[in-house]
Amino acid sequence: MTLLLKNQSSKYLLIFILGAISSFSLPPYGLFFLNFFSYPFLLFILLFHSGNKFTSFNIGWIFGFGYFITNLYWIINSLTFEDIFKPLIPFALILVPLFLSLFYGLSTLIFSLFNSKKNFLSILILATSLSSMEYIRGNIFGGFPWNLISFSFVDYLSFIQILSIIGTYTFNLIVIFLFLLPTILFFGYKNNTKIIILILTLIIIFGNHTWGKLNIKKYENIKNKNLEFTIKIISPKIDINRYFENENPFNLISELINISEPDLSKETLFIFPEGILSNIYFEDLKKFESLFSKNFSNKHKIILGMIKNDQHKIYNSLLVLDHELNLLSKYYKNKLVPFGEFLPFENILSSLGFKKITQGYLSFSADNVRKIIKLNNLNFLPLICYEIIYSGKISNTDNNFDFILNISEDGWFGNSIGLNQHYSHSIFRSIEEGKYTIRSTNNGISAFINPKGKAISKISTTNKGFIELEAFKGSNKTIFSSQGNKIFFYFVIIYISLIFFLKIRGN
Repeated sequence: MTLLLKNQSSKYLLIFILGAISSFSLPPYGLFFLNFFSYPFLLFILLFHSGNKFTSFNIGWIFGFGYFITNLYWIINSLTFEDIFKPLIPFALILVPLFLSLFYGLSTLIFSLFNSKKNFLSILILATSLSSMEYIRGNIFGGFPWNLISFSFVDYLSFIQILSIIGTYTFNLIVIFLFLLPTILFFGYKNNTKIIILILTLIIIFGNHTWGKLNIKKYENIKNKNLEFTIKIISPKIDINRYFENENPFNLISELINISEPDLSKETLFIFPEGILSNIYFEDLKKFESLFSKNFSNKHKIILGMIKNDQHKIYNSLLVLDHELNLLSKYYKNKLVPFGEFLPFENILSSLGFKKITQGYLSFSADNVRKIIKLNNLNFLPLICYEIIYSGKISNTDNNFDFILNISEDGWFGNSIGLNQHYSHSIFRSIEEGKYTIRSTNNGISAFINPKGKAISKISTTNKGFIELEAFKGSNKTIFSSQGNKIFFYFVIIYISLIFFLKIRGN
């Protein structure tokens, strides 16, 4: 092993493979136990090179690169729709993971500053530095909190109920600590000390699992409330290539109506995905008023994701309409995807022939208001596409809503693992906020997710059709929805205090 780590090529290849192994702990694979191998190995390699700051940075950077390139390869799919973007595919495939892995490199660089030894302190330091840099990654430059290692547990609902108290980032801190803990078996502590630490850890893990299971059981015993109307999620599975072919909107609208099967006598809220009519603006939709008024009635309301022109700006919008296409409410997307929805340095790049990846040449404008949408005495918090990935930042309304409403076009992911990764964020947000998530996607996973993270109804990526909700259970306000990510900072302070206490005591 020592000879392997002394050889630069074999050492960095091993580190890359360790990062790639951790990637398989994420959705859709969920092999979380792999991290009990990859993370301790990472720690041992760092300890072997303790004191060498440049090498320590490279170890984290290459580990992160192996991790991200194997779970974010799908980002290049969005560059395959137009010829102008295809030459950028190799750069996007390499440069995006390289940039994201910088945060891992900075984490291991911070670790090296403490001149860590083979002891419990080294576990605390690495867990704190990694989780803190992941928090920064999720917030700096607009933030991209995708594929935190805590998503390894998305399929284990009883284990992740703790999100309702501590949130995703604090859970991420604890999870990294747990993955690193087996290394204590190889440290120079007495066997009694090792056994006591591992038993206490197992008690905490089992206690969390039991509490989560009881929490879910308690919620299941709550009686359903009737909505007195039907919420119908439409999952059309319209090939995204059709939007680039200037297809007659009449055909698309007719197809959407056929899939949704409106009942004129039944009070219904129809929820269609993001950008489902993206080849026309809302202002042009009035041309098809007769098609809507013929197939929908005054008992119907329609939520539609499409482009809207407002005061010479264009917005990626969530619109609430009646059967005659009168605008009842609107939400303009706050958090835009760089290059996907707007072109950074547009004056310069547009002169070189570049445009945003989505249809049209003009960049979307971002709004800064997210108001609750009130329908039928219920409150809906609107989120478009990846706005749902931001833990603790989806609402500033003091949790005063009944449903999280997320519409998305997941065709940009292709038929990849990105579809499951995007969906997993909805599960985490539901538990954190203690609310149902209504998720309507085209070419993705559509679902009703209850406040405990369970999909009570779901349409997979391979199917089209609709699902209905006619009743739901109420839920209490969660601690995390009140405190947000302040809880993460409390935990970081505790960890740092413990680190310095052990450091001083050791000295």
